[in-house]
Amino acid sequence: MIVKTLPPSSRPIQEDSRNGTNRRGELDVIDVVPEENGTQGLVVQSPELSAAQQLRIIAQPQTLYDPVGIAAHYQNRKVQVIRRIFAVLGPTLSFAFGLWSDSKRGIVVKNNRRRATQLRVLLTQLGPAYIKIGQALSTRPDLVPPVYLEELTKLQDQLPPFANEIAYQFIKEELGAPPEEVYAELSPQPIAAASLGQVYKGKLKTGEEVAVKVQRPDLREGITIDLYILRNLAAWAQKKIKRVRSDLVGILDELGDRIFEEMDYIHEGENAERFFELYGHIKDVYVPQIYWEYTNRRVLTMEWINGTKLTQTEEISAQGIDARYLIEVGVQCSLRQLLEHGFFHADPHPGNLLATTDGKLAYLDFGMMSEIKPAQRYGLIEAIVHVVNRDFEGLAKDYVKLDFLSPETDLTPIIPAFARVFADAQGASVAELNIKSITDELSALMYEYPFRVPPYYALIIRSLVTLEGIAIFIDPNFKVLSEAYPYVSKRLLTDPAPQLRTSLQDLLFKDGRFRWNRLENLLLNARKSQDYDFDLVLNQGIEFLSSERGAFIRDKLVDESVNGLDALGKNILHNFTYLLRERVGLTAVNETPAATVEQQQTLEHIKRILGILRETRGFDPVQLAPQIAQLLVNSDVQRLGQQIASRFTQKAVARLIRQLLAS
Repeated sequence: MIVKTLPPSSRPIQEDSRNGTNRRGELDVIDVVPEENGTQGLVVQSPELSAAQQLRIIAQPQTLYDPVGIAAHYQNRKVQVIRRIFAVLGPTLSFAFGLWSDSKRGIVVKNNRRRATQLRVLLTQLGPAYIKIGQALSTRPDLVPPVYLEELTKLQDQLPPFANEIAYQFIKEELGAPPEEVYAELSPQPIAAASLGQVYKGKLKTGEEVAVKVQRPDLREGITIDLYILRNLAAWAQKKIKRVRSDLVGILDELGDRIFEEMDYIHEGENAERFFELYGHIKDVYVPQIYWEYTNRRVLTMEWINGTKLTQTEEISAQGIDARYLIEVGVQCSLRQLLEHGFFHADPHPGNLLATTDGKLAYLDFGMMSEIKPAQRYGLIEAIVHVVNRDFEGLAKDYVKLDFLSPETDLTPIIPAFARVFADAQGASVAELNIKSITDELSALMYEYPFRVPPYYALIIRSLVTLEGIAIFIDPNFKVLSEAYPYVSKRLLTDPAPQLRTSLQDLLFKDGRFRWNRLENLLLNARKSQDYDFDLVLNQGIEFLSSERGAFIRDKLVDESVNGLDALGKNILHNFTYLLRERVGLTAVNETPAATVEQQQTLEHIKRILGILRETRGFDPVQLAPQIAQLLVNSDVQRLGQQIASRFTQKAVARLIRQLLAS
């Protein structure tokens, strides 16, 4: 046993930027006393609380997932393990036999509501681990028939509740006082019941409406035995089945870590605050406040959110709210979670995403969160760029960096395999594909070649596929990748990270030639991103081009700029001579300009890019004038200008010499 105080005991008071109230109070330990169960309890006091409001925090068992300790615990409990295996296998095989029997009798299984209800009840009876599987399936209308989807959706927050007496006892043990002394009001029955706990609607004595989440009893024991059995099964499969190359044990351990963290409501509260700090500023994203004075390991008190599930589209439309727009907000928030900060919500099912009455997207339930390391985040962006660029050799190398392939793997047969996977995208934008279709194709590829699935990847795919499932439910034509590419474009243009600068170079150049159409596409997509900053792109672009890292792109851009200026000069000269000839009565045949077709194309690209920049949010000619004045005195810009002028002069002189020699 360990003594665990509330987080406020070690953290200063923080102001909530939304309403100026304290998000945490500072607690001081004033006494340690023995409890009836032999553990120690802490008597703590907050500067904001009176003596009568002192909280008693009972010592709690260790909450971290420990597979070695769990294995040791069940090593001598084989009868209990065997009993659990049969408890799972019995009803599962019975259900499977029922489906087989129905199909033999000609009953359409996918439309059988009785079987759908049986599946929901079966998963509920098997416990939290299996309920989470059902929750994941409930977000996939492209995989699950409508009748089953309707039943599985009930697993999100309509599970059988446990007795109020147990919930009230937990509140008393965790918060040091019975519910009637802690809360001014508490709903007589839970308003929602999920896999790990149930929620009551309450009101604090200070008047704030709150959601009070109380953990289910005997939760830890039920989950640990299932994880122990599944982990042993995964280890056996890894050892005996040669086709299995992924780290199944690592994936189970990753899931175990997240579930154990989810069972600690103190950890969930900290997750909520971190999520608010990272993403609470995003337009139309709302994160509820945690009330730490009324939160402990098995009881969480948070701000009550009046809202509607995103999948209840008719109710949302009746309120004048655009559900599709909120999904776009969710996609943009998820992109920042996965690709920018790396701290992401791993369980975004419809029960955890609400449309608020004022048209915002509210995130709930921060128990299952995960993180992606910076190298993995940049690797994912690079992979997206290589897919868009049809650079399958680069994509294969990305999979090595992302730990899907070992460094010694021969990539020769894998590169054309990637080309086959994305063959459907040839002639069309990759953004027209959806994550599910790409995942299915890649899964088949991973089975054929020596891929392994790293543990971190499972939760990323779960998060993305779940979000896409909600999006497809709201709008069957919604394309997550299409919504994602503006953000990726913005990152490529503004992120100074060396990995992304290399990706930008790979995207813009092929065989040493600059691809203006790719730059146009990037600029067009990037300006759709909510936080795209024209000034930032301009300043960072100049800084990068004038640095050593930008030497390759700088040299090529100078060449292209000279070609554009050269074409412009030739066109001006041609038009001038044409008008002059017309005035003096000479032939007025409008001959083809002296500029080459390639130079003309470069000039057209530059014109279009200037047009895109003029229409970009943040472009203001009035404000741009002083910026240009500042840029002109910038030594880096002057050096670039000198290079262009020098190259242009050399080209003009060389042309003049050629013409003189020719005459």
